[in-house]
Amino acid sequence: NRMNDLIPDCSISGSILYHGEEITGRSTDVVELRKRIGMVFQQPNPFPKSIYENVIYGPRVHGIKDRKELDAIAEKSLKGAAIWEEVKDRLHDAARGLSGGQQQRLCIARTLSVGPDIILMDEPCSALDPIATAKIENLITELKEEYTVVIVTHNMQQAARVSDYTGLMYMGRLIEFDTTPVIFERPKEELTENYITGRFG
Repeated sequence: NRMNDLIPDCSISGSILYHGEEITGRSTDVVELRKRIGMVFQQPNPFPKSIYENVIYGPRVHGIKDRKELDAIAEKSLKGAAIWEEVKDRLHDAARGLSGGQQQRLCIARTLSVGPDIILMDEPCSALDPIATAKIENLITELKEEYTVVIVTHNMQQAARVSDYTGLMYMGRLIEFDTTPVIFERPKEELTENYITGRFG
């Protein structure tokens, strides 16, 4: 999210590197960056378009016009998001007619359609029921075989279930980062241990 660029007095400290390059600078090609780093938001946010048009929106913006190529991208992306079998016969129906969990998987498909390296997910299950949450968590487990998936969550059980590595952020600072078993079983920082054990949070 580079919308902070629009705020004149916004200040940023620290650095975010992608393939060794700092990405917070104003010289960063944000359009190119968004091809490589996808975003899935807390609330499912399908566009007011058909299921098909949602998925091919990104590829079209990036110049792909061939219908066969777009069809192939749509199918591959919807399969990658584990929703193809549920929507393949109604691709031209309104995306907002899907259930909340289906909408979130559609948003994941939309992200996959531009071929990112990294997928950022901001509390992707917080608005979903337990069944839909389980489907998203299973999907995350599958996606991390091919993509780097970064999840923001306040749900410690979810972090323990789906993450290989876990970091604790507090007041804008990274307190600790390690493999998930270390963070949950042998944290090095007192603040981390206090959070894991429920002393604050």
